[in-house]
Amino acid sequence: MIKNAHIHFNDLGTPVANDFDDVYFSNDDGLAESHYVFYQQNNIESRLQNHDREHFVIAETGFGTGLNFLNAWQQFYDHLQCPQVQSQQSNNVQRLHFISFEKYPLSVNDLKQALQAWPSLSHLSAQLVSHYPINLTGCHRLEFANGLVVLDLYFGDVLECINSMSYPQSGLVDAWFLDGFAPSKNPDMWQQSVFNAMVDISRSNATLATFTAAGFVRRGLIEAGFSMQKAKGFGRKREMLVGTLAQANSKQSAPAYFEHHFSPLTNVAVIGGGIASSCILYSLAKRGIPSHLFCQDKQPAMGASHNVQGAIYPHLQAKNSPHSELFAHSFLYAKRLYNQLLNNGFLFDHQWCGVLQHAVKKPLAERHQNLADKQLWPEQLMRNVTADEGDAIAGVKTGYSGVFFEQGGWVNPPQLVCAMLDAAQQLNEFESLFNCHIEQLNKQPDGWYLTTQKQTFGPFSDVIICAGEHSDAFAQTKTLPIVGVRGQVSHVQASTQSRKLKTVLCHKGYFTPAYLDHHCMGATFEKNSKSREVTEQDNHTNREQLLSFYNNTEFATSIGDISSAKAAVRCSFIDHLPMAGEWVEQTDYTHAFANLRLGKRYQYQALKKPQQGLHIFTGFGARALCSAPLSAEHLISSLNNEPRPLSERVSQAIHPGRFIVRDLIRNKI
Repeated sequence: MIKNAHIHFNDLGTPVANDFDDVYFSNDDGLAESHYVFYQQNNIESRLQNHDREHFVIAETGFGTGLNFLNAWQQFYDHLQCPQVQSQQSNNVQRLHFISFEKYPLSVNDLKQALQAWPSLSHLSAQLVSHYPINLTGCHRLEFANGLVVLDLYFGDVLECINSMSYPQSGLVDAWFLDGFAPSKNPDMWQQSVFNAMVDISRSNATLATFTAAGFVRRGLIEAGFSMQKAKGFGRKREMLVGTLAQANSKQSAPAYFEHHFSPLTNVAVIGGGIASSCILYSLAKRGIPSHLFCQDKQPAMGASHNVQGAIYPHLQAKNSPHSELFAHSFLYAKRLYNQLLNNGFLFDHQWCGVLQHAVKKPLAERHQNLADKQLWPEQLMRNVTADEGDAIAGVKTGYSGVFFEQGGWVNPPQLVCAMLDAAQQLNEFESLFNCHIEQLNKQPDGWYLTTQKQTFGPFSDVIICAGEHSDAFAQTKTLPIVGVRGQVSHVQASTQSRKLKTVLCHKGYFTPAYLDHHCMGATFEKNSKSREVTEQDNHTNREQLLSFYNNTEFATSIGDISSAKAAVRCSFIDHLPMAGEWVEQTDYTHAFANLRLGKRYQYQALKKPQQGLHIFTGFGARALCSAPLSAEHLISSLNNEPRPLSERVSQAIHPGRFIVRDLIRNKI
């Protein structure tokens, strides 16, 4: 569990770490020191004007108060205002990506107080404070200015965090701010293993700057691969260190069979019309990447995203598994994104009323107790509640203890999808074609072509299939091991008693607070059925399921008639995780990685990649509202050679090749 830093403020108002007996920034002029030591000595201003990518990546070893980040953000904002940049006369950077690590983050109140020292940055620090994450281990992707500035804030030990990252062979980082408390007071951070790990994720010609001139730091960085020299220090400090990494090493985080390859993304076709495709289009639009949407329905969100109320909460386990990590961070990212859409004027009906998961059966009660005992998750994410506490939250008598997700709630998915598409359209216009049933995908030398019965579209550099249950409808993807699960949700008339419900209830299914004078009640689970036919039997099942758990409660027994219902097919996989990445051709994989059958993790053949440029993004089941936004960011970041928000283990867990690799290792194929 992440613990906040214990600090106090000295007579000058400077924050001081009690555990390290050191200041977070200079008593003299911390902002000026930050600018000189880190920004100027890394020569970032001129590098932003002539860079080989549209994004520039800074990484720092200690986030602290966020002062270095805020200064870099302000300088980048000034850079974007330059007439030369706005006229696009040189290779100017268009997006700033900042990675930072913090083992003992400040509390949000301490952060707010510390940043009051810099009124010139108040317009930025207010945004940082409002986005500042809860104490959850791992990467928190925070986005500002519609994605022009991205902060990947890692909570945890810097070495552990770097070792957990997903990164390509070419590296990620262009400039390092080697910051933290003085080496004599925080030796754990200033160690050789950290310096070596820094090199692993650095690009060729990456630079480094640090306030210290300690000899063992200089020697350690030289040993890691940096060429180092001394420079004039800031203020009364005589010297500091700067360095350059001439050549990146060839290390990457993933084995060859779980690698994510760069893709040009010059013109992207997106197939689908639900929450998954809207997230992909939004991620592309933030980067200014041209795209086209193809949807077989007459309007968005007519498939599995069609319900009028969808619950949003993370699906957590009593262990720090890839599954739990994905859903915990995805949930927090989705919540930030949805609130940002609302703040930007893209409206959808919603209620952040929390989600109360009831222990309606003994195994669930045991699971909830196990969750509490392990203490893996911050209380701001989830907390156990007694029956009385739960009933006070719910506003109705239920009689069950449970787990409360206070940041959860419900949204109207069709409205949310439209809001996402509108927001993407505003950032970077794209063409949408509805009533457009793509039947074939054909790869030609100049790109991909999409064909209907009457028309052909293309060429496209890339195709991303976000078609849910229909994702296996193409010749290339027919082997996709989709598990289709039909579900029906019933809309039941609210009563005087049921209108008192103040939060989403989860039992075996779910029951929402009243909306448009109705509750959503459901949902059924029927495997291997693709029927969208609404049945009275399923309506009956939904009501009986609710009453089987709440048969002695006024809110459940008083609800009115079922006035309507909706049925759709959820697309999932047997491991209950989504799939995000370039399409994997089984014959290509079985040939290239045949040695896996023999237990060998070496001497692989090169992939031929006959379907290069074809990507799959599906399998979110009933949890797309929670997991699709961050998964989309991970996919597009990977394809665009950017820092990735998901760890390597999670990246492998959602990789399209995972089932083939599993079967090769087990010698089943």
